Formats: sequence, structure tokens, C-alpha cells
Amino acid sequence: MSRIGKQPIVMPSGVSATLAADSVTVKGPKGEMSSPLFDGITVELEGNTLQLVCSNLEDKVTKSKFGLARALLANVVTGVSKGFEKVLELRGVGYRAQVQGSNLNLSLGFSHPVVYEVPAGVEAKVDASRIILSGIDKQKVGQAAAEIRAYRPPEPYKGKGVRYVDEHVNMKEGKKA
Repeated sequence: MSRIGKQPIVMPSGVSATLAADSVTVKGPKGEMSSPLFDGITVELEGNTLQLVCSNLEDKVTKSKFGLARALLANVVTGVSKGFEKVLELRGVGYRAQVQGSNLNLSLGFSHPVVYEVPAGVEAKVDASRIILSGIDKQKVGQAAAEIRAYRPPEPYKGKGVRYVDEHVNMKEGKKA
């Protein structure tokens, strides 16, 4: 059985959960989200902890989704209480970003500006050469950050491009004379 699935989820103060047959809805100070439950997996609410229970240990598919269900539910609880944040850094001469409404205008060294439409549920801020994406849904925030980074990933010779703040890029040596 999954070690991750067995761990209880402790809900912080101000967060409440309502159980349904096929999903768990969690409300917190940042908003409300729902996490689906797979067949054969149930949730028990005891005080301020959520415990997942796998009913059929013989079914390989149910056992394989046990840890996944717990991780998704833990991300929902974290999202509605603290939220998630990804920080991107622009490196390169003339690389800039601006927020205009729900769009992010990027100048990334192309002959034209790149306009990225920020998805609903994700908030974008620009601070000098950093783009800060935040929201309550971990998947949406991570996907938005990956899509922005894909416009101009960091290149290995000069390091120019869009990168995560904590990302390490192995630099290559240029041509030898």
C-alpha cells in the first residue's frame, strides 16, 4: 500500500472540508476548491484531519491511485490556505514583461511582442525582471509558468531566456580560437 496515501492531511485553522461520494470540497481563506475521489478510495474526516482509506487492496489500479488521491487532496488544502507561487526570471538585454489586464506582454528578443493570456485563477505580477505567478490551483500555476518559459527557454551559452528563479542552467564553453 502507498506510504504517501496512508499519511493524514492536517487542515490548518480556517479551512473546512465537506465530503461527497465522488469528491471532497475544501473551503479556506483564499477560496474554494474540489478534489475528485477515485473508485475504491474514501475519505474520513476526524476533527481537523483528513484520512484516506483504500477499500480494495487487491485491485492494482485502486492501489496505484491511492497516493495520487492523497497528494491531490493535500494540494487542494494547501492551495486554499496558503496558495501556490512560481517565480520566473527574465535574463537578456531588452527582455521585459508587462501586465495589461489579463494579458502578459513579453519582449523576448523576437521581432514581435509575445502576448500571453493568463488563465483564470492565476494572478500575474511583474517586479523588475521577475514574473510572479500565484493562485490556489497548483496545476494551473505550474502550467502557466511552463508555457511562459517555453517561449524562450534559457540557452546554454549566454544564459539568456526565461528561467525559474531556483533553476540552474549548465553553461557551455564557447568556440576555442
